[in-house]
Amino acid sequence: MVNENKKTEDNVISTLGDIKQIVADFTDMYADMRENITDDMLKRGDELERREEKLAQPSVAFYAHQLKDVLLDTTDEILIFEKTFTNEGTGYDTSTGLFTAPVGGLYQFNVHTCAYNGKYSYLGLVMEGNVIAADANFGDANFGCNTFGAIIRVKSGSKVWVKSTSSSSGYQLYQNSLRMNTFSGVLVNH
Repeated sequence: MVNENKKTEDNVISTLGDIKQIVADFTDMYADMRENITDDMLKRGDELERREEKLAQPSVAFYAHQLKDVLLDTTDEILIFEKTFTNEGTGYDTSTGLFTAPVGGLYQFNVHTCAYNGKYSYLGLVMEGNVIAADANFGDANFGCNTFGAIIRVKSGSKVWVKSTSSSSGYQLYQNSLRMNTFSGVLVNH
């Protein structure tokens, strides 16, 4: 009978050990599962925050055309594009030719101009007084057109414009319904 009690006791102790191991394994599995769920929820929260930020990004873009003056007879003269197709964020001023960044960020600017037949144009894309991109163009028999631009980081309130970098009576731009001179910009990333 003592042997039988000893066997039963050993079986009970062994079973209790197995139960303890099952509880420990279950506890570990639950802890891992809880950690994975927590990590997943944090990742989803971060993704939701990024999406909300992207939706909150301001819309800034302009596309201006129709030059007020096509003669390039004054060095540093700002080219004034009098009409806009787009002016999201109202950063481009058709009376001054200046774009004032309503928000800071990474912007892309493009300038497209056509030189008059037999005339030259020397232009610069300017940010806060510094030429950041330049173009030289000669108007052949087909009124040569060029495009130039830049992608730059602009601070809120900074000004960007297009100017004549050299002047002469032989320098002139050309525009008609087929050859539009344009200045455009768009906020790429805030």
